[in-house]
Amino acid sequence: MKLSNSFSGALRTFAYFIASGTHYQLNGIEYLDLFGEEPSAIEQAFAIFTNVIELDENGNVLNAKYAEKRAVDYIRSYCDPEFEVKPPYEDWEIELHSAPPLKDKK
Repeated sequence: MKLSNSFSGALRTFAYFIASGTHYQLNGIEYLDLFGEEPSAIEQAFAIFTNVIELDENGNVLNAKYAEKRAVDYIRSYCDPEFEVKPPYEDWEIELHSAPPLKDKK
């Protein structure tokens, strides 16, 4: 089974705007240095995005903008201690799942 084109497009778009420093919800937040200096913050944002995103039975993304908001709120709160994430994250949203094996099964 492969990921849907809808999910692939949502993830690609999110990754582009995060990596380019042009995500509209992060205007004025200096976060690009996190990529080289504190990559775990970026890792956590992507974990939140993928944990929160929902797909229908055909693999179509239902809540891409909400998943983005939850993820960028993490980056904003990481860079600005005054920013409060609302509602607070639930454990399942911030869970870091196991990495894949070092060697592909296929």
